[in-house]
Amino acid sequence: MWIDANSTLHRRQALRAAGGFGLLALGDLLRADTGGAIQPHHPPKAKRVIQLFMNGGVSQMDTFDYKPELEKRHGQKVDVGIQAAATSLPGPMMKSPFPWKQHGQCGRWVTDRLPHLAKKVDSLAFLMAMASRSNVHGPASYLANTGFQLPGFPCAGAWIGYALGRITDNLPAFVVLPDARGLPFNGMGNFSAGFLPATHQGTVINPEAPVPIADLKADARAPFATAEASQDGLKLLQDANRRFAESRPGDSRLEARLQMYEMAARMQASAPEAFDLSRETTRTLENYGANRPGPEGAFARNCLLARRLVERGTRFVQVWSGAGGPSNNWDNHTDIPKELPPICKQVDQPAAALLDDLASRGLLADTLVLWTTEFGRMPFTQGSVGRDHNGGTSVAWMAGAGVKGGTTLGASDDFSYQATENKTSIHDLHATLLHLLGIDHEKLTVLHNGTNRRLTDVHGRVLTELLV
Repeated sequence: MWIDANSTLHRRQALRAAGGFGLLALGDLLRADTGGAIQPHHPPKAKRVIQLFMNGGVSQMDTFDYKPELEKRHGQKVDVGIQAAATSLPGPMMKSPFPWKQHGQCGRWVTDRLPHLAKKVDSLAFLMAMASRSNVHGPASYLANTGFQLPGFPCAGAWIGYALGRITDNLPAFVVLPDARGLPFNGMGNFSAGFLPATHQGTVINPEAPVPIADLKADARAPFATAEASQDGLKLLQDANRRFAESRPGDSRLEARLQMYEMAARMQASAPEAFDLSRETTRTLENYGANRPGPEGAFARNCLLARRLVERGTRFVQVWSGAGGPSNNWDNHTDIPKELPPICKQVDQPAAALLDDLASRGLLADTLVLWTTEFGRMPFTQGSVGRDHNGGTSVAWMAGAGVKGGTTLGASDDFSYQATENKTSIHDLHATLLHLLGIDHEKLTVLHNGTNRRLTDVHGRVLTELLV
């Protein structure tokens, strides 16, 4: 929810006069969940969720989907039946340029680009035949987050906050930690509350910014902005907003603003501690790789912050790897051998450390961890050694609460071109996510424009094969 640029001048002046700079500036960031949460439909296995989203389309045949046939047919032109490349003509088949090895008791094949996650495979449940209806970033990213290819629909985090509410009053229910280099494809649209009350939109925070949460405290140049003045200003602003909201009962943004100010006041006390990674031990920082500077360590710090947030009561945290655009993400069109290793390195150690850290603290028992991407990549080349988009198959995994580790569901064809066995979709993953949280995905509906909308549209099944 963005602060309304047309807010009346006297309300802005009143806020500033009372020293509430932080409350105004936090309009972009901080919002609380309203009441109305449902009782779970069945006993939940998960209480909270951390989603690791790999923006750009992870190359499955260079990470988790080993294909010996690609090695045999490397350099050959193979007729795959249809021309499905998104932005180029199909080139010859290209084997993975990286060595592979089987790991764990489950024998999962993993490339050597992910050595830390390879050690965790017995804790992971793999979806090896995830298909997308789109191989274009915008629609596919909307689909992966909201269940629909068009904008305007609530994302999974918003649905969960709407259904279950907050765990704590001091932190938002849904926090988004984007890549330090920028927002992903679709920007804020991935975190939207859509037609749900605006309070359920994701709270987007960039911990790598010089000031992660802008104006949380008053400017030192404004000595009149004392805590007492802020409280007086907050009360005055709340009164004005209440009167304004009463005149517009159908606009949920007004209620969201009121909730946001209340949350902002509480976060002035709670947020600094939650975001202070210096409180962690040197060993913990090293385990995550959080001491690495710049982008090398940014994802690691976000993973560690995700643990700190769920530990303190945030219900859903989404951690993004990769910004939008032609580089600094998983969209490896040009050079798989050159482009894939750096971003694998940024994600591999922190993701594995997150699983270990949650487990050591007893949090993994009721925390669900997801690793997803919007689509996969093609088995043939684009240009020289790049790979194009592929909605036909990709890989995702789950771990933690209610998940049966070391399991696999689905398979792609010999080239990892199309899902062929136990094909799954984002609707299935969302149905499973809600199920683990105690929600029947077919019963969580909102009437919008005459239609009972839900996160899973009219699709989805719970993937019981991967659950305990």
